[in-house]
Amino acid sequence: MGYLLLLIVLILEIGFAIYCMVTKQKHKKIKDWMRISVFIAFVILTLSSVIVWSFRWVIPAILLFISAVKGTVSLLRNKTNNKKYKTSSIVWKSIMTIFVFIFAFGPAIVFPQHKSPKVNGKYEVATATYTYIDKNRTEEFTDKEDHRSVNVEFWYPNKENETYPLLVFSHGAIGIKSSNTSTYTELASHGYVVVSIDHPYHSFYTVSEDGTRALINTDYNREVSNANKEGIYSKEETYELIQKWMKLRTEDMNFVIDTILTKVKTDKNPIYQHIDTEKIGVFGHSMGGAASVWLGRERNDIDAVVNIDAPFFSELVYNKLVDEFVARDEYFNTPLLNIYSDDVWGQLDSNSTYVANKPNNEQFKNAYNVHFKGAKHLSLTDLPLFSPILANILQGGKADIDKYYCIETANELILNFFDDKLKGIGHFTPEETY
Repeated sequence: MGYLLLLIVLILEIGFAIYCMVTKQKHKKIKDWMRISVFIAFVILTLSSVIVWSFRWVIPAILLFISAVKGTVSLLRNKTNNKKYKTSSIVWKSIMTIFVFIFAFGPAIVFPQHKSPKVNGKYEVATATYTYIDKNRTEEFTDKEDHRSVNVEFWYPNKENETYPLLVFSHGAIGIKSSNTSTYTELASHGYVVVSIDHPYHSFYTVSEDGTRALINTDYNREVSNANKEGIYSKEETYELIQKWMKLRTEDMNFVIDTILTKVKTDKNPIYQHIDTEKIGVFGHSMGGAASVWLGRERNDIDAVVNIDAPFFSELVYNKLVDEFVARDEYFNTPLLNIYSDDVWGQLDSNSTYVANKPNNEQFKNAYNVHFKGAKHLSLTDLPLFSPILANILQGGKADIDKYYCIETANELILNFFDDKLKGIGHFTPEETY
């Protein structure tokens, strides 16, 4: 919709400029009526829900409103324009107008209006956000001696007097807690309480209950970027970085789970009273998936794990004698579903940080491995829907798979897996390739 509206505005502007140059007149009244008409059309499209109002339309709306007011005032004044016609003036004004409108429609183009993935459950979904303060940890990313704070958002069935399994999500290396909103919504609509964590200074940005904002830490961002390049870090240095990243991630996740378990006993907030603490699952994308597998090995109260496109960092051992990563030799007992894109699937037979993910790893012989052919790393999040341009830039190109098919099918697989392992509903038998 952003592209279409911008195109219409540009066609009108360029067409009018050409008309003025051909007739060698300014046609000011026609310009004024064009301004008013475009704004009225924008209002009608908004009121009729063709344009779904959101942040992306604020700047275009303001610009079109100012333009319409200017045109209205000009028509009411009906002042004769005695200025001599100049082609250069027409061309210059048209160029400036085009640049202004391109800027104004930028948010609507970068973050296009899109339909939401299907939600198939019977429950109405409610949300709530909180900030948990960990008084046992000091924030390592600031100079202040503040306690570590973790921001969380809940998606849960808006129905009283029932309890549901708890699912805890961790975002990717530079993600945000809303990265897989369609997944949380689908799960909650089927009777799960989903809590997604923002890991401050690991997330791209996060906002606490008191309004405090935290952007991604520049040193951490540089570490992640360099770790994905050849020759920057040795394998030993990479291993040390992984341990540091996972320590923060797993401590955050453990803290959130333990806080929720305590609040179920002590807090009368209906959200906590909806939770069945005997049924807990964890899942995450990329680095968050790695942290989820880690918790699946560490905690006895985790009943199921979904790993979305991540290496098994918890299973990775650095062998200094041969300077290689090797897989941990210990059986993984927690039910596990691995969902992979092409970006990761092609690395599973390598001796990189994915060495423990190899499908023939006997320590994970009961894990489910699913491959989305044609998908890229971010295809397994909502970002290609929310901002195709950003997704393509971050993942190095456009995915071949249909973005709605990919995320909706992945959501269905995750739901069916948790239904089987946490609720005992159905029998989870996925295909290997989708």
